[in-house]
Amino acid sequence: HKMAPKRNSDSRTPPARKPSMSMSPGTIKPRNKKADLEQQDKQRTKGGQHAHGHAHTELHQTAGKYVKDFVYGGLDGIITTFGCVSGVAGANLSYKIVLIIGFANLIADGLSMAVGNYLGTKSEIEFQQKERRREEYEVDNFPEEERQEVWDIYSKKGFVGEDLERVVSVVTSNKKLWVDTMMVEELGILPEEHEPIKSAAVTFFSFLVMGLIPLIIYIMAAFFPSLLEFAFQIAIILTLGTIFGLGAAKGYITGSSLIHSGTEMLLLGGAAALVAYYIGYWLKGL
Repeated sequence: HKMAPKRNSDSRTPPARKPSMSMSPGTIKPRNKKADLEQQDKQRTKGGQHAHGHAHTELHQTAGKYVKDFVYGGLDGIITTFGCVSGVAGANLSYKIVLIIGFANLIADGLSMAVGNYLGTKSEIEFQQKERRREEYEVDNFPEEERQEVWDIYSKKGFVGEDLERVVSVVTSNKKLWVDTMMVEELGILPEEHEPIKSAAVTFFSFLVMGLIPLIIYIMAAFFPSLLEFAFQIAIILTLGTIFGLGAAKGYITGSSLIHSGTEMLLLGGAAALVAYYIGYWLKGL
């Protein structure tokens, strides 16, 4: 067999693909690249098990799929509701006004956020689907140009020679993998795994639950009037504790410091509540 000349690593035109041939006399078989890759993966896995004495287990958080929706909805719920409470307390108005404004905000703003989240997530998914259809069309109708783009992508990543040929061949042999690669590497679009209705439901639920916390003491005060004397102070403690807990939960899921994440959210939420309180205080004379 004659050996094909090696291509230069900086060449931008992919070579014609030829099946690799086995060297057994009298038998010439094309190599099964997929089978080769699977065999190498098995060997690497087996080697890793021997090296460490057990199979490697990756510890990833799987609970974070809707963490943004939960934290975003919960933080907005508790801060806006506590802002209402602070404004009314600053203006020295009746606790009944607190409940009226608080519950009106809780329902109206919660629904508004849920609808906004639903439409935003749905729009993002529709955009991704449109771009995917365009990539599928280009793969079907302009395969050589798209293959050249895959070649360029992995060449820039440092692949050269036979390794570059091999990765391009593997990627372009599977249409779904090919399109997935172009979506991420060329367009920078990661697949959206959220379902719009679930995102909206998580946001609304979190907004209601967290937004109810500053109102709890005022609800109790309707039945136990003696609590009114310290209602606002208790609402402050409940709210700030919950904001810190939300931040710590976010830190746990994202793998950052619980104290840092909780304190960061506490400062931001506390600042917003402080502004609302003084606005009510300044406007109480109107």
